Amino acid sequence: MTNFFKILFLCSLILGSLISISAQSWFSMWVGLEINLLSIIPLMSHSNTPSSAEASIKYLLIQALASLILLFSIILMMIKNNFVIPKASIMIILLINSALLIKLGTAPFHLWFPEVLEGLNWKNCLLMLTWQKIAPMMLIMNNQPSPIFFILIIILSLIISTILGFNQTSLRKIMAYSSINHMSWMLASIMISQSMWLTYFLIYSILNIIIIYSFSHSYSYNMKQLINTSLNNNLIKISFMINFLSMAGLPPFIGFLPKWLLINLLSIMKLNSLALILILFTLIFMFIYIRIMIYSLIMKLTKSKFMNNPLNFSLNYTLNYLSIPSILFSTLTFNSF
Repeated sequence: MTNFFKILFLCSLILGSLISISAQSWFSMWVGLEINLLSIIPLMSHSNTPSSAEASIKYLLIQALASLILLFSIILMMIKNNFVIPKASIMIILLINSALLIKLGTAPFHLWFPEVLEGLNWKNCLLMLTWQKIAPMMLIMNNQPSPIFFILIIILSLIISTILGFNQTSLRKIMAYSSINHMSWMLASIMISQSMWLTYFLIYSILNIIIIYSFSHSYSYNMKQLINTSLNNNLIKISFMINFLSMAGLPPFIGFLPKWLLINLLSIMKLNSLALILILFTLIFMFIYIRIMIYSLIMKLTKSKFMNNPLNFSLNYTLNYLSIPSILFSTLTFNSF
């Protein structure tokens, strides 16, 4: 019964996102976002813990506020032809973009995002970090965003995520600020090319799946709990390090590939200052990833008492091995340009 419950709401969650992406009107897009919201709330609160219930309520209130702003903007768009309002279209687009950015959790609309992730388990965190980003970002693409407004959002996301990420020891909050940092790159790619955004998002999602599965397998929610990770195998230690270096965008790992392509496109479009800001703050954020690796690799390891069954253990090996061929793939790709 529990599995049927999860499958039902997960299918509804996917359906809501697909409705938003494929809709032909703003109202249909709003309906799809609401179906998506009503589907994820039962999945978030399914664990019946006070933290998950609190996170569900926070998420519901914030998303309801963003949906209200979006619906208000859609109504204004429908009636703007009946009233003479100076620069009405610019204000409406600004409102729509702000509502979608609230749903994404980008700075300066980010305050709810780390707090919600802190109350969720790793499976729900993975949904929040990957699938829940698709529909709002696709709607932003169709909304002809203002470059100046988006450059401001990109810079704020970089600065705030880097500063606030330094004080954190909670892995879920670090992944939240990492998501905000990566969203600045994704918003920059949206301004240039949809295919560039798709490449970045796919690689980011794959890295998130591998890293979050490692955290979930070892029941690690705090940096010091990384001692419990199954890193007795040296190859798993190396791949664990490679995954974080790839998430940080260090060459020649696969995570550097979309960043390198985006930097190249930004330089072609004469946006060198934006590319420089993206590079600098990403390098600073790399320190946070290195700090996680220090806790998991250098500290004395003991055998964990909280390990999953051997099947999941072998799956952990398989997922981590995927990071090894990425070095060769990235190196060959870079050499081909």
